[in-house]
Amino acid sequence: MNFFFVLNAKSIKQVLVILIAAFFTAWFFYMENMVQLPAFSAKDGPKAIYKGDKDLALTFNIGWGDEKAEPILDILKKENIGSATFFLSGSWAERHPDLVSRMVKEGYEIGMLGYEYKDYTELEEEKVRRDILKAQEAFKKLNVKNIVLLRAPTGHFDQRTLKIAERLGYTVVHWSLDTKDWTNPGTAKIVENASKAKKGDILLMHASDSAKQTADALPLVLKDIRAKNLKMITVSEMIANGDSKSSEIK
Repeated sequence: MNFFFVLNAKSIKQVLVILIAAFFTAWFFYMENMVQLPAFSAKDGPKAIYKGDKDLALTFNIGWGDEKAEPILDILKKENIGSATFFLSGSWAERHPDLVSRMVKEGYEIGMLGYEYKDYTELEEEKVRRDILKAQEAFKKLNVKNIVLLRAPTGHFDQRTLKIAERLGYTVVHWSLDTKDWTNPGTAKIVENASKAKKGDILLMHASDSAKQTADALPLVLKDIRAKNLKMITVSEMIANGDSKSSEIK
C-alpha cells in the first residue's frame, strides 16, 4: 500500500513540473505577442490619432525629392480636391519653399514629418526633441503657421515620442490604411489597396520621388473614394469633429 502512494507522489510531482513549465511557456508567448501589438497611445497619457468614425482623411508624406510633389498637387487641383493633409519634412520644405507656399495658398493642411528622416524609436530623447524643434524652426521661417500635427518620419514611435510631441504642442498622427505606394507595386495594386478605404480611415500616400506610381494611381483612387460617397477632410477636421480614435500602447 505504501509503495502505491510513493508512486502516486512521484507522478503528481512530474505532472506539476510539466504544468508549471507549460504555464511559463504560454506566458512567455502571450507577453511576446502583447509587445508586438500595434500601439498608438498610452492608456492615460498622450494619444496618437489613427482613425475616425466618419469621412476620410487623405494624407501625403513628403520626405525628399524634386519631381513628384508638383504633379500630385496638379492632380488634386484638377480633381477639385480641396482637403488633404501634407506631412512634410523640414529639410524638404526648406528646399521647396514655392511648393510649400502653393500648398498653403490652395488650402491644404500642413503637418510636420520631423526634420530628417530618422526612426524616433532609435534616437535618444533629446535628439528626437531637437529634430522636431529644427523642423518647427524651418516652417516658422517659411511663414507656415499653426502647425499642430506631427507624423513620425518612419512611422515608428513609442510612448516617449508621444510625450515629447505633447510637451512641444503637437498631436502625433498615424494612419489606418497604407496604400503601399512607396513600394511601387504597380498602379493597379495601389488602387486596389486604397479601395479598402471606408469611413473614418486616414489614408496614407506619398509624394516623395521614391513613390514613382502615385501620380498615375491618384485619379483612380479619388474616383473610388467619390463612388463610395466618402467626404474628404483634413486630419484636423477629423480631430475637431471628435471622431478620432486611438489604441493603447504597450
